[in-house]
Amino acid sequence: MTRRRSRVGLTVLIIVVLILGGLGYGVYHLIKKAQPFALGEHCLVTTSDGTLDLDIEQAQIAATIAAVAARRKLPDRALQIAYVTAIQESKLANLPFGDLDSVGVFQQRPSQGWGTVEQLNDPVYATKKFFAALEKVKHYKTLPLHEAAQAVQRSADGSAYAQHEPSAKILAGAFTGRVPKAVHCWYPPADKPVTPQPKEARKQLVRALGDDSSADHGWLIAEWYVSNAQKYGLREVHYGGMSWTAEAGHDGWLKDDAKASGAVRIA
Repeated sequence: MTRRRSRVGLTVLIIVVLILGGLGYGVYHLIKKAQPFALGEHCLVTTSDGTLDLDIEQAQIAATIAAVAARRKLPDRALQIAYVTAIQESKLANLPFGDLDSVGVFQQRPSQGWGTVEQLNDPVYATKKFFAALEKVKHYKTLPLHEAAQAVQRSADGSAYAQHEPSAKILAGAFTGRVPKAVHCWYPPADKPVTPQPKEARKQLVRALGDDSSADHGWLIAEWYVSNAQKYGLREVHYGGMSWTAEAGHDGWLKDDAKASGAVRIA
C-alpha cells in the first residue's frame, strides 16, 4: 500500500512538473513574441565617446547628413558642425514649421534664399545647402563648432550650439562608419505584411551619398540601411561578417554565419 502511494505521488509530481514546464515554455515564448511591442521603436548609438538614444526619424536624418558629408568629401569637423546645428534647430527632426518661415532640419528660411519650402523639407537638399554655406565660411575647419554654426545660421544666440558638441562627436563617429556596429534600431512588426523595397532604399541612399559603394563607406552604408530599415521594409542588413535583423533589432549587430563580403547586403 505504501509503495502504491509512493508511485501515485511520484506520478502526480511528474505531471505537475510537466505542466509547469509546459506553462513556463509557453510563457517564455509569449514574452519573446511580445518583446518587440514592449520595447517600442528606438535607435541606440554607441561609441567610445558615449551613448545616445534616438528615435528612428532622428537616426534617419543623422545618417543622411553623414552620407551627404561623405559625398562632398568633407572633414569630420564639418559633419560635427552640421550635427550641433541640426540638434539645436530641430532636435534632428524634419519640421514643417518653425520661427517665422523657417522649416526643415536646419530651420532654413525660404525668404532668405535657402530654397522653397518643399525643397527645405527634403533632408538631402537641406543638408547640401547647409554644407555649401559652411564651405564659404573662412577657417571653418579651425573655428569652434558653435562659431562655425553661427556663421552659417546667424541665429539669435549662437552660443547655444556649443552644448551639443559631445552628442555631435558621438554621432559623427557612428554615422560615418568610423566606429563599426555603432548604430542599431528596433521596432514592432507592422500590423500588415510589408513588402521590402531594397531598390528604393538603394535609390535614396544614392541621392545622399552618390553612387559610391566603396569599402571606405561600408559601415556608413550599413548604418544608413539600419536607420532606414523600417521605412523601406528591410528585414536584414549584412556587412563585415556581422548582421542586423529587424526581428531581433534590439540585440544589435550579431556575428553572421554567412561568408563576409566586401559589399553591404540587404533584404
